[in-house]
Amino acid sequence: MSRRRPLVTQHLENISREALEQYQPIIYKFIRRRQGVYALYRRGRLYYVGLASNLRSRLRSHLRDKHGVKWDRFSVYLTIGDQHLKELEALILRVVQPKGNAVTGKFMKAENLVRRFRRELHEYHRREEDSLIFGPEVEEDADAGAPRTRLAKNGRTPVLAPYVSKRMVIRGKYKGKWLKARVRRNGLIYFGGKLYTSPSLAGQAACKRVSCNGWKFWTYERSPGDWVLLENLRK
Repeated sequence: MSRRRPLVTQHLENISREALEQYQPIIYKFIRRRQGVYALYRRGRLYYVGLASNLRSRLRSHLRDKHGVKWDRFSVYLTIGDQHLKELEALILRVVQPKGNAVTGKFMKAENLVRRFRRELHEYHRREEDSLIFGPEVEEDADAGAPRTRLAKNGRTPVLAPYVSKRMVIRGKYKGKWLKARVRRNGLIYFGGKLYTSPSLAGQAACKRVSCNGWKFWTYERSPGDWVLLENLRK
């Protein structure tokens, strides 16, 4: 079983500025040629957050730059690699909003859910109004305006119908290769030129097996870059 690599491997927290000035050789011994995230504090409050591929050089510069007289303590968090450093810094800046940072961090590929939230909120109120006027049995697909439980041509209701409201791509790994299928708004799954009413039937066709648990074979992109098992739709 593979072990996950930690994001932070070492840290030095809440150290005084005077210690950095008087005992530079000792502190620099720890952070020399190391990368990570650092924080500057002023009177017990976070003042500035930054990241650096060379923490020694960055802290030294903060002793005399425009921030030099505005902080009295610091912390450093050493990492292996810098794959997620920029986004980690952005996350801290957005949550804490330190006074010393002039800009707000940006995420690499994160989706802003505000627009989707507004659409869902609007749709929620629309359905609520329909329920009051026409009765609770009226439940339509948000995108297509047709009943959510539309039947397939063979007369069966697609298994995914209650869980989807828009088209999406699903994928599953078979013999080291990713196989992709498309889910329609009515829940039908299109794979290999054919339509399937359930993830398991589509999985059987993809794996060429008599049986396949499609909920555990297929994955979908819950958010940009975040692929999870299809069974999460039912939870």
